[in-house]
Amino acid sequence: MTSSDFERAFDENEPPRHGRRPRGGGGERKPPNPTKIIAWLLFALVVLVFVVMTATGQGGVIEVQDTEAAVIVNYFTGERTVVTTPGYQVFLPFLQQAFPFDKTPQQFLMEGDRDLDANHVTKLTVRAADGSNFWFDRMEIQYQLIPDKADFVLSDSGAGDAFKINWVRAFARSILRDEFGRFSAVEVADPTVYKGATLVAEQRLNALIEPHGVHIIKIVTPRPKFEAKYEQAIEDRKVADQEVEKLKIQAEQLIQERERRLAQIESRRSVDFERLKGQLEAQRIETERERVQVELSADAYSKKRIGEGTALRAAAVEEARGLAEKAEKEAEGLRAITAALEQGGEVLVREQLAEMLAQIRFTLVPYSRDPAPTRVELLDDEGGMKGGL
Repeated sequence: MTSSDFERAFDENEPPRHGRRPRGGGGERKPPNPTKIIAWLLFALVVLVFVVMTATGQGGVIEVQDTEAAVIVNYFTGERTVVTTPGYQVFLPFLQQAFPFDKTPQQFLMEGDRDLDANHVTKLTVRAADGSNFWFDRMEIQYQLIPDKADFVLSDSGAGDAFKINWVRAFARSILRDEFGRFSAVEVADPTVYKGATLVAEQRLNALIEPHGVHIIKIVTPRPKFEAKYEQAIEDRKVADQEVEKLKIQAEQLIQERERRLAQIESRRSVDFERLKGQLEAQRIETERERVQVELSADAYSKKRIGEGTALRAAAVEEARGLAEKAEKEAEGLRAITAALEQGGEVLVREQLAEMLAQIRFTLVPYSRDPAPTRVELLDDEGGMKGGL
């Protein structure tokens, strides 16, 4: 119902009064109607209550932004509903209440020389392991509400932005000092060292505050600052480290050059080895061929000599057989002669003697010494006696 509706309703119900002038005319202004004033006040109060209840999550309707998570509490049953999806949520006024929470990434700064608010405190100063001090000009910790744990955050931290005040501030400084203080000033100047310490500190912080519904997204750590003498020492150390790195690079280059030369030598050795291997293989093949030729020649010579020996043996056997037959025949002749001699006796002796005498040259003397000689003497040409019978 609008204000015009209220005004029209009260005008229609108002009884006529004496001396009332028409609206369009002039004249004396009429006094305000108390009933109308009360109605207007009641209407304004209802609107105000509705606005306040809507703003505080008790009006029955709440719009959850995409950057928010909300918890709707049912006071009658004690049930709590976590809403993480953007949109309008309807609930029963007075019996239920909605509590919105900011779920966007938050920033906790450790910077400057004094605390400005819960999320902006003084810079982080650390005592190193060697007793020196160093600090970070601007340490930034990004954190965020865990939307699914918004109902727990409501019970643990309270409504609204209470979770932004308590947990990160309570643990961040002590844990960061603990992790960075493990190193000396020279060590912590190494980016790999302080980045590693940052990761460990992030894990420790999450272990402590995630049970409270808050998650550390990232810790942005700048290069630490030192006193002048330590800055100079670190600079000298950095120069020395650069020189060491240069020497390492040179050593690596020398190692690579050594490896390259060894590879070249190995390559040449492999080529020489393969060449010698080829030569030896060729010599082996040639030797094998010569061996085969020698074996073939030896086999041929052996076969030739065996054939010749066989032939000579056969010839010798035949010759021996012939000689044996000849000797046999001669033996047969001798046996026949012997047999004949055995049978003929003196006659054969005389025949042989005659044959021998036939070969003797006789010289006859024209006289006879003894007409009946009983002895015959054989004289040679000189008159000497050669023999006698």
